[in-house]
Amino acid sequence: MDIDGILSDVRVVNLPTKSAIYIWGYNHSGQTARKGKDCHLRIPKSLSHKLFKCAGGDNLRWLDIACGREHTAAVASDGSLFTWGANDFGQLGDGTEESRKHPKKVKSLQTEYVKSVSCGAHCTAAVAEPRENDGTISTSRLWVWGQNQGSNHPRLYWGAFNPNTVISQVSCGSVHVVALSEDGLLQAWGYNEYGQLGRGFTSEGLQGARILNAYARFLDEPPELVKIRQVACGEYHTAAISEDGDVYTWGLGSMGQLGHCSPQSGDKELLPRRVVALDGITVKDVACGGVHTCALTAQGALYTWGGGQAGQLGLGPQNGFFSCVPNASDMLLRNLPVLVIPKGVQLVTCGHSHTLISMRDGRIYGWGYNSYGQAANEKSTYAWFPSPVDWCVGEVKRLAAGGGHSAVLTDAHTLKELCEFRLAESINLSNCFTIADVASRTGADSLARLCERYREHLLEQDNRDNEEEEANRED
Repeated sequence: MDIDGILSDVRVVNLPTKSAIYIWGYNHSGQTARKGKDCHLRIPKSLSHKLFKCAGGDNLRWLDIACGREHTAAVASDGSLFTWGANDFGQLGDGTEESRKHPKKVKSLQTEYVKSVSCGAHCTAAVAEPRENDGTISTSRLWVWGQNQGSNHPRLYWGAFNPNTVISQVSCGSVHVVALSEDGLLQAWGYNEYGQLGRGFTSEGLQGARILNAYARFLDEPPELVKIRQVACGEYHTAAISEDGDVYTWGLGSMGQLGHCSPQSGDKELLPRRVVALDGITVKDVACGGVHTCALTAQGALYTWGGGQAGQLGLGPQNGFFSCVPNASDMLLRNLPVLVIPKGVQLVTCGHSHTLISMRDGRIYGWGYNSYGQAANEKSTYAWFPSPVDWCVGEVKRLAAGGGHSAVLTDAHTLKELCEFRLAESINLSNCFTIADVASRTGADSLARLCERYREHLLEQDNRDNEEEEANRED
């Protein structure tokens, strides 16, 4: 048979795609979707698709994930939004204020195709487009619920934008929310006691939405309107990236989280102000924690600044790396950006007091507060330097971090990746060595690392069980 005949007999096989949610850390309110005695889940484990009870089964993919202080939200490839965890302010969007330790679809958004989600301390916001649209409805609308959002069901929210505005992103802080339009405009609402709404003044009480229209590029020049392409909210501060790759910050700066030599209004910045220390550096992503901020450049370099008392800057505990607040030497801070990782970073996210990154080679690292294992494999209260999180297989697509928990979305597209997923689900103490050997010889590095970590964990668990049995016999 000639080559054409051979090729004509070849059947194109469409490999199924697969996606996994790995989640770990503090679980007091069920935010890691674990029931029973697992209060602190120090080991990242993938959530079974059976938990979500939706069409797609094993081929279901995940598009986005977000972590609040004690709740979690995830967007599936069919446009469904699932939430779980704490619900004392209605942040799960189910119309109740009862916490839930299992994922449940947000029924109020079943007519919408959810594209992205953001979690604040006690609120949630989603960008979605109508599943049925006759052309009269603008795509990518904003839905909000939870604390300060007026409802424990998702409600459509335009704020200061007109109803035809296309929303590209939303970010939630502790008590404020900022939404970005496709045209590069920001609107903010919520509390403004630290200037986190960027209006040029502070104010008491809940504030309605306004569009930000003044950005200070240079202090000796009048503020101007700047087109924004990404925004991130910290606890009481905000950061945004302009279309030119400049970073602007505003709000509370008491721990250096704004990245300025000194705020212009006490410990606050009331208008968005450019971080001049990053002049000439093109930033593609910015993330905000409780009192720290991270910026990722187009070349994969990572800069951090702000409070480092829990190690969330990744600079170590040495006092020489930091400037210190007078009479409070235990409160470490860095008020100017410092280079932590020079290249290779692909994604970054900040929890309240910890940071997670994924590298271009697929490895995940974390640092900062680690009492629940949310930042690193090592069993320590603080991870002062970037430390590996070697429990996830597949291609990393999203990272998320909350008050004390973390989450990773990974995808599998190739036969090799699908095999890694299947093997990772069946690892036990008796087959760890065999799977690790196959994984190392086929270049499945993440699976090999997973086997090593899992074996260590199982051996530790066996030792603990044996010690408990001996103690019980002695009693």
